Amino acid sequence: MKRVLLCLTLAFIVVSCITPTALAQEDKAISVLVDGLPVIFDVEPIIQNGRTLVPFRAIAEALGVQVGWDGENQTVIATDGEKIVKLQIGNKTAYCNEDPITLDVPPVISGGRTIIPLRFFGEAFNCKVEWDGVNRTVKITSPPKDMSVIGFYALGDSSTSSWTNLFGVPYPDTAAGNTDIVDELALGWYSLDKDGNLLTKSRTGWQRPDGWEDVLEAAKKYGLVTEMVVHVTDGDGTLTSLLSNDAAMIAATGNIIREAALYQGINLDFEGLGYSEEGEQLLKTQGAFNTFVRLLVEQADKAGLKLTLTLHAPNSVYKGYDYKTLSEYADRIIVMAYDYGTKPEPNALVIQAVEQALKCVPKEKLVLGISIPNETPESLFSKVGIAKRYQLEGIALWRLGLLTDEKWGTLKSAVTLKTDNTND
Repeated sequence: MKRVLLCLTLAFIVVSCITPTALAQEDKAISVLVDGLPVIFDVEPIIQNGRTLVPFRAIAEALGVQVGWDGENQTVIATDGEKIVKLQIGNKTAYCNEDPITLDVPPVISGGRTIIPLRFFGEAFNCKVEWDGVNRTVKITSPPKDMSVIGFYALGDSSTSSWTNLFGVPYPDTAAGNTDIVDELALGWYSLDKDGNLLTKSRTGWQRPDGWEDVLEAAKKYGLVTEMVVHVTDGDGTLTSLLSNDAAMIAATGNIIREAALYQGINLDFEGLGYSEEGEQLLKTQGAFNTFVRLLVEQADKAGLKLTLTLHAPNSVYKGYDYKTLSEYADRIIVMAYDYGTKPEPNALVIQAVEQALKCVPKEKLVLGISIPNETPESLFSKVGIAKRYQLEGIALWRLGLLTDEKWGTLKSAVTLKTDNTND
């Protein structure tokens, strides 16, 4: 009898120690990450028969999948343009491009929302789906997405050479290197003075290097589009002076167009506008920049050149950029969603910047700027995930020369190019 009592006592102690933790773990809400970013649900995911079920519309939108609802047949329909997936409430048979697939658990209605099996849905659209039981988290990696990848090409020392980082070998030799994941070069070689003179060596350190012609030849060899970057900052009032002088603006736009004949496009990077300004002064600053861009795009159109604007994010301290008007002028806008003060850049602020920009800029025109030195390989993955989730035109990398092998690997796992860069 004493032995029985002793065993019961020990069992009680063990259960007392384990049960609170186990119960707490079971009560923990299920999280879902898509490309490193959380998916927000208005109805909590549930587990049935060992399968995770999640609200249909929220997960579909996170994956960039179009959704539909057939109320008569209680059927949800999703498509990415290539596959069509259909699931019916209470039915264990789903369809992927009309092929029947038996589910372990059927879709159900919960909290007024259609709840579907997550693993089936993710894998139907070629996603990798992993379950982290310890943290009760589902991690989904979407397939590589076609998008433009713009690499800012600037000067660097022997250890941060844009040439070597891109082509994989020291200058002047060339190889395919990483040209399979970059399709455009934004060549940071120009600036302007307050009178509109085009500079190839500026006070900010931007300058056209010796052997710059070799860069253009190598870009052509590997099918890379090139654009001249004109970078001006307003730290000493240069930009304000330029934009307040009609003659200087006319001179500047003319000088840019003449030089741009060497390239396939122009990238205007005017930084520092509107800091601490408000009211009429801010509107004046925005209007002056709008005027400059209008003058430039009129000539660029005649020359058959595309215009990209690289702009401070709408949620930055620099408010001198009228995104709505500028979007009407430019072919493309790169939003510099970085330099928020912490590293890696906080995803919430990057998402906020993108969402604010999308109020004025079509997603087909918007490119997410990413500051490479501010990111880890893991955080870079989530930044690309933001561009994928919002179906942006592409990403822009500041800058070539600073990408490690691990970061190149991250890009190659998440992105495919819209264009195929091949040797001549």
